This record gives sequence, structure tokens and C-alpha cells, in this order.
Amino acid sequence: MTTLADDLARLAAIPTTDVLTVDLPLPGKEQGKVRDIWRVGDKRIIVTTDRQSAFDRVVGTIPYKGQVLTRLAQWWFERTADIVPNHVVDVPDPNVIIARDARVWPVEMVIRGYITGVTKTALWFNYDQGKRRLYGIDFPDGLRKNERLPEPVITPTSKAASGAHDEMMTREEILAADFVPADVYAQMEDATRRLFARGQALAAERGLILVDTKYEFGDIDGQLTLIDEIHTVDSSRFWMRDNYAARFAAGEEPETFDKEFLRRWYVDEAGYRGDGDPPPLPRALAERMSRLYIEAFERLTGEAFVPDSADPGERMVLNLRVAGVLG
Repeated sequence: MTTLADDLARLAAIPTTDVLTVDLPLPGKEQGKVRDIWRVGDKRIIVTTDRQSAFDRVVGTIPYKGQVLTRLAQWWFERTADIVPNHVVDVPDPNVIIARDARVWPVEMVIRGYITGVTKTALWFNYDQGKRRLYGIDFPDGLRKNERLPEPVITPTSKAASGAHDEMMTREEILAADFVPADVYAQMEDATRRLFARGQALAAERGLILVDTKYEFGDIDGQLTLIDEIHTVDSSRFWMRDNYAARFAAGEEPETFDKEFLRRWYVDEAGYRGDGDPPPLPRALAERMSRLYIEAFERLTGEAFVPDSADPGERMVLNLRVAGVLG
């Protein structure tokens, strides 16, 4: 099994000023596909890097991606705190969130409003191969790619370790495996539907469609808590609203503001779906993705994105000292 360390070692040989990883003067560094994490007491220091994942592999870096994701997640956390509490304590740096430590429930709550996607856990990928029962849900014949579903469906996956692939699961399988207590899972389902409805409504006001997304939850002091990120262009799929219907009728792909564009490049141009080492992410594609991410941020928030170009390692240490996390 290929590990995150393998991906990072391969990418470290590629010259770039993007944030591949950060080394803070703290012990116990943990790494996910995109984030570097340290536990300090009952807090987590979460650094969102510029690493780009696809098909559960780190394929390269995207300029300023970490800053976009951090600021966008903060924006959404603030606008959904009335639905479910979240783990954010402070955002002292453009790449850093200080969060309360949580017991993480090992399930990713994916919710989809449309049938689309090219990954092995995506609805359209499986439906196009003739499967009609997915995630314990029966789908009718005759659906078309990118078609809106009658109502959003929850399609959970396992939360894979670094280097492994997320796996499709049903509600019954999750409860049978005792991944999450039944009462907690019911709360997760309710929160997922309400968060998605809020996200779709706010996105629509800004001319976008929130197509699908994922949420991660944990337990803090016995309370269900939203963790990780929310409605970012890394965890969510956004389409332009005003031309979706015309493009769908013409059989064209929607105008997208998320990493599906990158996934389609890997599938269509590189013939890659996650097996073996991914081809290097072309720099031109990385820069195009950066522009897409920034435009999505500005459309959603109505704010201009002004990147902080100071040395990220030095800047984070200084800001964490000011926040009282580092001595």
C-alpha cells in the first residue's frame, strides 16, 4: 500500500514555493492528505497545506490552496454554528485553525444532490457500470450524468487511513460494525441534511449550485461536533447555476469550481483512477486550479482574496506565539 510519506517524498523533489508540509516546533506531528496536525493539551493545531489530493492520493500542490480552504472553512463554520457546534477555537493564521480535540467518528458523511462523479465511490461511476443499488439505495433506470436527484441522498464512506481508499458503506453496515452508536448516527444524518440545505441555499444566492459534499463529525464533551472542514472547494462540488440547465440539456459538463476538473483530467488525459503512482500534476493545471479555487471563494463569500505571501513557516510560528500556543 502506498503511504502519504511515499507521496510527499516523491513531491519533495519537485521545486515549488507552495506549502507541501510545515514543521512547527511541537512534538507529535500527524499528517492527513492535506493537513498537518499537532495535539497541544486539549487542542489541535491544524495547518492546511497546499497539497492536492485526488483518488485518495496526494498528486501535487496548488498555489495558495491552504489559505483559500482555511478562510472558506472559517466563513462556513461561522454560518452554520446554529445547526451543529464546530471545533474551531481560533484562526490565528491564513493556514492555521486552532480547534478543540475531538473523538473522531470514522465515517465520512457524503451527501449528494445530483448523480455525477468519476471516482470509484461516485454515484455516476457506479451507475454507469450498471449498478442500481448503491449505498443501500435503489436508483431507477434512465438517469443521466449530472442529473438532479429528486432529493439529496446520504452516501457514507469509511474514513480511510493515509494511502488507503475510502470504501462505500450503507447505514446498516456502519451500525453493524459499531463504527458509530445508532443514536449518534441519527444525529449525524440530521445534521448532514440540515448543513447541506443551508449550503445549497447560500450557494444559490451567489449563483452557484452546491452539488455534493462531505462532513466529518466527532464527539466533544458528549456533544456531536462538526470537525475538519465544511463546504470548501476541496470537499465539495460547486457548479455555475445560470448555465447548468442549458449545459445539461446539451449533454455538456457543468461549469465547475472544484477539483472535479482535476479528476477529469486524470481520468480523460492521463488514464488514472487511483491505482499505482499518479502522473505528476502539471504546473499549468495547478495554477488553473488555484484560479478556480480563488474565484469560488470570492463568489461564495463576496470578499476579495488577498494572499499572504510571507514565508509560511516563519509566519505560522510568529502567529501561534501571539496566540499563546507556542512559547
